[in-house]
Amino acid sequence: MAPIGNLRHRPARRLIQLFTGLVLYGVSMALMINSGLGLDPWDVFHQGLSELTGLSFGTVTIAVGVLVLLLWIPLRQRPGLGTVSNVLVVGLVVDATLALLPAGGSLGVRAGMLLAGVVANGAATGLYLGARLGPGPRDGLMTGYVARRPGRSVRLVRTVIEVTVLALGWLLGGTVGVGTVVYALAIGPLTQVFLPLFTVPGPQDPAPGPVAPLPAA
Repeated sequence: MAPIGNLRHRPARRLIQLFTGLVLYGVSMALMINSGLGLDPWDVFHQGLSELTGLSFGTVTIAVGVLVLLLWIPLRQRPGLGTVSNVLVVGLVVDATLALLPAGGSLGVRAGMLLAGVVANGAATGLYLGARLGPGPRDGLMTGYVARRPGRSVRLVRTVIEVTVLALGWLLGGTVGVGTVVYALAIGPLTQVFLPLFTVPGPQDPAPGPVAPLPAA
């Protein structure tokens, strides 16, 4: 595997991929927000806090990212460059993109924005995780907790965290809708498709072998 959190191996490729992924992630969030058809659990929470505080969506995203990162301390998690960059870049990009996107539109246009946002989010996740420079703060919270409690299921911990932030966000006024369901169903398969495509191979990773011939019909 490529070294995680440092730049000794293929630094240019990994940095370009990291920041491309983070920018695309912010754009994907803005597309889903602008669709008005529902958000992923963390963004429902961010939107609810934005409604409550009057702060911009991006500002809230950054603030929550910093607070979640502080929770890494008791979990003894060490952030990488990708982790810190995630906190800052995604929030700045989502606000900039929201300022540029036209408001509203027909249901068809909004549905198109939602689908484009979900697919772009999957690609962005594959890009920034595949750079191997550290997970986002929210993913690290989940994996760090499981690492400290080996008997816990990653799926269960993630579900509990995301249901909790979804419920809190909905109570605060965040948008829950068909987009929330579409995201929940699609993001796993999309990440499974994109992550192998964008994962940067490390110096110790074996070279891909020849493709086996198809059996005769």
